[in-house]
Amino acid sequence: MRVLSRYLLRQLALPFLFGLLALTGVMLLNLIGRKFGSLVGKGLPWSVIGEVFLLSVPFLLAMTLPLAVLAATLYAFSQLASDSEITAMHAGGVSTIGMLRPVLAWAVVMGLVTFGFVDQVLPRSNARLRNLYFDIAKKKPTFSLVENVINRVPPSQYFLRASRIDPGSGRLRSVSIYDVGQAERRRIIYADSGLMGYTPDGRDLVLRLFHGSVQQVTSADRPAFEHTTFATQEIVFKDVFDQLERSEDQLDRGDREMTSCELLGVVDSARQEIRDARSQRAELTRSDLQILLGRPPEALPPPTSAARQAPPYRGAYCGFFAALSGAVRGETAQSDGTTQDTQATRPTPAPAPGAAARLSDNGTVASMADRERNATRRANRYRVEIHKKWSLSFASIPFVLIAVAMALRFPRGGMGLVLGGGMFVYSVFYVGLTAGETLADRGYASPAVAMWSPNIVLGAIAIIGLLLVHRGGGTSRGGEFADLLRPFRRRATAPAGPVGR
Repeated sequence: MRVLSRYLLRQLALPFLFGLLALTGVMLLNLIGRKFGSLVGKGLPWSVIGEVFLLSVPFLLAMTLPLAVLAATLYAFSQLASDSEITAMHAGGVSTIGMLRPVLAWAVVMGLVTFGFVDQVLPRSNARLRNLYFDIAKKKPTFSLVENVINRVPPSQYFLRASRIDPGSGRLRSVSIYDVGQAERRRIIYADSGLMGYTPDGRDLVLRLFHGSVQQVTSADRPAFEHTTFATQEIVFKDVFDQLERSEDQLDRGDREMTSCELLGVVDSARQEIRDARSQRAELTRSDLQILLGRPPEALPPPTSAARQAPPYRGAYCGFFAALSGAVRGETAQSDGTTQDTQATRPTPAPAPGAAARLSDNGTVASMADRERNATRRANRYRVEIHKKWSLSFASIPFVLIAVAMALRFPRGGMGLVLGGGMFVYSVFYVGLTAGETLADRGYASPAVAMWSPNIVLGAIAIIGLLLVHRGGGTSRGGEFADLLRPFRRRATAPAGPVGR
């Protein structure tokens, strides 16, 4: 069995590496085709463009690793079946379960590797890529303007709309500019055409407008409306950088930029907030009952603050990466988890002696209910991301099972089985994962059930297929992948029978 296990693993190694490189390369080329024009149009250096695509590779690898496992298993076992090696193994007393053992062990190892990559490498690359995109967005907003759409010109409070925009020359047609920078004044500028340029130092954006008018409404003590026309007018937008400036500050990290340890910390914080909100509602209910019964109400305990330090590390797994991160940075690992927005709270005062006791108003009760509802939604959203990491990583196990069942059922499927069958199975899994994420985020399904349902369904189908293949025995006679279409072809070509009355 050791010799057989090593042989099966060698058959899987090369197809897996080839599939991983090929699939990642195809997806990377697709990404380059979609993003390359907009990045080059901003005049970015090649190093920055390369960094954008390099930081995009981890996300692509997270998608292609399970798919490469599926494609490698389909290819290897279909080749073994077509060369009658499966039949020889069965004749030598090796059962299907015996062949599955080394392959399942390989799938478990690949699942652990994928999870470590998705949990530790992918969030950091996503955070860096998001910060880089934010820095790029501040460079040359001329090329990020969209025709017939109201575009904000950062960092000013000007909004620009143009029917035609030429990114190369900066020429605009049918320009409308909305100035909302001052609360007591609103100004709208219309122009037949315009030209964008930059000051010599490259920091300010200059917009020269031709043949237009300015309409200004003042809402001060004496409201007024002004209308003026102009032949040429120049507007300067301050601090619009023409050169890429890398910011040192990191943006707030979302759920896809967090590790599972940090996500667990946020979930714990949200659960604590839920308990606090329920406790406050219970105290309000008890106070109202005491008032209705004619008893003096007790002073309510102060509501706890919604801002809590989310513990990002717990357990051996999180503690290991905390120590590793601290060693890399040359400092002691501290709790640097994500915190929620600070909400100032104050104790609810007891009613003054002799003052009339008042029941809780609808606004207070609704505020407590909204607080609990928002915390529940936040906890579910982050729990979805935690389960998605595990589900995507260990999708290799049902993929291996269903790939072996398909390869043994269609031993002469060839590349049609590898490409068509593999993409079909992965599409079903990905659609189920995406739909489950949407349902869980909206509260229609449990995060665990929604994220693990594709794995469970594919695993059940794979086990049924393996049982059917095991009963039928392994043979290379028949079993083409095109056999799936033959029942439909017979029905389509069958002559129509007599029509009954």
